[in-house]
Amino acid sequence: MPNLLAGETSPYLQQHAENPVDWRPWGKEALTLAEQEGKPILLSIGYSACHWCHVMAHESFEDAEVAAVMNRLFVNIKVDREERPDLDQIYQTAHQMLTGRAGGWPLTMFLTPEGAPFFGGTYFPKAPRYGLAGFPDLCERVAEAWRERRGDIEQQNAELLKPPVDELTAAPLQLAVERAAQVYDADFGGFGGAPKFPHPADLELLLRRHAAAGDVRCGEMALHTLRCMAQGGLYDQLGGGFCRYSVDERWAIPHFEKMLYDNGPLLRLYADAWRATADPLFKRVAVETAGWVMREMQAPEGGYYSALDADSEHEEGKFYVWSPAEVSRHTTAAEYAVVAAHYGLDQPANFEGRHWHLLVARPLADVAAALGRSVAECEGLLISAKEKLFAARGKRIRPGRDDKILTSWNALMIEGMAHAGRVFGRDDWLASARRALDFIRQDLWKNGRLLATCKDGHAHLNAYLDDYAYLLKAVLELLQAEFDAGLLAFGKALGDALLAHFEDAAGGFFFTSHDHEALIHRVKTGHDNATPSGNGVAAYALQRLGHVTGEARYLAAAERTLRSYYADMARQPGGFATLLMALEEAVTPPTIMVLRGPRVQLADWQRKNTAHDWPWVLMLALPDDMEGTVPAALDKPLKDRVNAWVCSGVKCLEPIDDYSCLERVCKTPELI
Repeated sequence: MPNLLAGETSPYLQQHAENPVDWRPWGKEALTLAEQEGKPILLSIGYSACHWCHVMAHESFEDAEVAAVMNRLFVNIKVDREERPDLDQIYQTAHQMLTGRAGGWPLTMFLTPEGAPFFGGTYFPKAPRYGLAGFPDLCERVAEAWRERRGDIEQQNAELLKPPVDELTAAPLQLAVERAAQVYDADFGGFGGAPKFPHPADLELLLRRHAAAGDVRCGEMALHTLRCMAQGGLYDQLGGGFCRYSVDERWAIPHFEKMLYDNGPLLRLYADAWRATADPLFKRVAVETAGWVMREMQAPEGGYYSALDADSEHEEGKFYVWSPAEVSRHTTAAEYAVVAAHYGLDQPANFEGRHWHLLVARPLADVAAALGRSVAECEGLLISAKEKLFAARGKRIRPGRDDKILTSWNALMIEGMAHAGRVFGRDDWLASARRALDFIRQDLWKNGRLLATCKDGHAHLNAYLDDYAYLLKAVLELLQAEFDAGLLAFGKALGDALLAHFEDAAGGFFFTSHDHEALIHRVKTGHDNATPSGNGVAAYALQRLGHVTGEARYLAAAERTLRSYYADMARQPGGFATLLMALEEAVTPPTIMVLRGPRVQLADWQRKNTAHDWPWVLMLALPDDMEGTVPAALDKPLKDRVNAWVCSGVKCLEPIDDYSCLERVCKTPELI
């Protein structure tokens, strides 16, 4: 049966009319009832476009067991802050006085029968999460304090807010940083000695800690490593793209194969490194790597190929290495002087004692000084020489290409291309990512399930955890570039498939689906390997999907995953970088930003936002001409100018129509 909100005019209140909570509108009748029954009041203030209001409603107010607790202990009053700004101002001020922190929505206040506030907060989860107590337990403790310690109840605010001791914390993140610092190579970057692998997930975690926590040491470790990799032989100085690993500690000589699964995450990393520093080296590497992907690794049908061999003509690296005489033959004397000094051709051979593999041996500024030329002059000579050498190299017999199209590896590259495309404003990169995703949806998505691989038009094999998890994360990245309701629906279908076909009831996800071929062992691991942990990516992507859609089942599955690996992360965080990034957003939820407004103005706000190094912000821009196709959770009111609807942490702010204000909010979300 509907509660007493059914007769209200507010759409927000009407949204709660079918709740099992015995909600009442604010008024004399509700206050009189509280006085007559001697019960405190539970006051909940929100508004119809408030994301975390919907999350709390789905988690708690629609739950019969939680509602029973609320109905037994309190007189429950629901208020639309847009209809009653007078009440909202009073109790927001009270919240700030009681807690010492700014409020937001949903606002959850506990009042005496006379309406005086004695305890409050904003969003509370059903079960302990985000450093917050679980809502049903909190209700019991508040009611007990009201009954037994009424005289000093205002002093109990901090105590009542405490979550249980088994709450997830950020401690493993700090331990991971400490352990990384112990094995960090301050000279050449990277971690440990030879052979050296890029480990993109570890570098991404460090970059995130640098941006979010201001940890200078994390920034130094990540950025120095990325610079050394880009200047070494691990990176193809002529054609772009990274090889699998370096056989030495200096990143000088690689094992020459190029793998799609390395280059997707590395493309994302170099875009973020450029955004954090504006270093042109990082931009050049991103531009060249994206160019290599589209030129050599994308099939005409849209999908990305898997790898390039290390060998050509039965010799490792033969396609890539040079002799000084050969370089000289293809360049002018002025060009050769720059190239030889910059790439080390004037030094002893660095590959098998008789070949030269190009790497940055001397900075271009030093070369310019030695040659008596300007840096700009040398840059021009280097560019023209590289073009000539690249053309000459293209006439050689190429390494073999593995042209199967793997769903999981494609997803890593789709995410990398989409993210870099957003950061650099490159529509061609975004178009490449969309073509690859379209290929997967058309050829590898059948009857609500993914297939793992495709070659020569033949798609087959039951897909794995990584296929679904990586693709969901890639979809969320593309949605930030350009919102599409159909794409969000596809993302939800991927999330639902993860829960239905891979989740372990004890927490986490198996690598194979429940209906997979029976094997002697069913793997479930949280460690990163050559590719990111499927469990880590699943937890991260499901959390973000839950925040975007307001559907708590995705958040709950992510939390179960994190809890199942938390003890291992706390004890030995090495190898858990992807799960640690999911933990980071479980402890401090991402800032969800929904932009609505005229398309042209919206594009300007998107461009400004993307220029900022805010890894904790998930931005969705919905232009005004999309009305009618917008999912309910994102259907914010349209105005004649851009408005930003921001939920930072677990509370939502008033709509923001001034970009400078939005900038301040996003720079320091912990202060809101």
